[in-house]
Amino acid sequence: MPVMKRYVLRLFISLKYITANVVDRNNGRIVATSSTAEHNIKESLECGRSCNAKAADVVGEVLARRLKVVGLNEGQGSGIHANLGKEVGKKGFKNQTKVWAVVNALKNNGVKLILDDKDDDINSGPNS
Repeated sequence: MPVMKRYVLRLFISLKYITANVVDRNNGRIVATSSTAEHNIKESLECGRSCNAKAADVVGEVLARRLKVVGLNEGQGSGIHANLGKEVGKKGFKNQTKVWAVVNALKNNGVKLILDDKDDDINSGPNS
């Protein structure tokens, strides 16, 4: 049975790295990814010890380009879902600007994003 929200944006933010993935929930595979841990992106940034919103913007731009290459910038009709409340909640208030930087970079580069207020996953909960 196909999932209603097939493509979902997932963000991973640490003190040193920012990673953004688009996951196909029908088969559990990552269809596109971008990270400041990648050599080409890392070399183009001046992050130092902690990455900032500018690095998050670059991650979003690269992810948007990769989504266009695989033909998912439109999300195959339904779009790519992003639950910003959940992402900010998991990453903490300090990382809110980084989350929004990735999202805005995706939008500005033509990716069809659907922002969800609440995630109705069966597996989601306060600790997921």
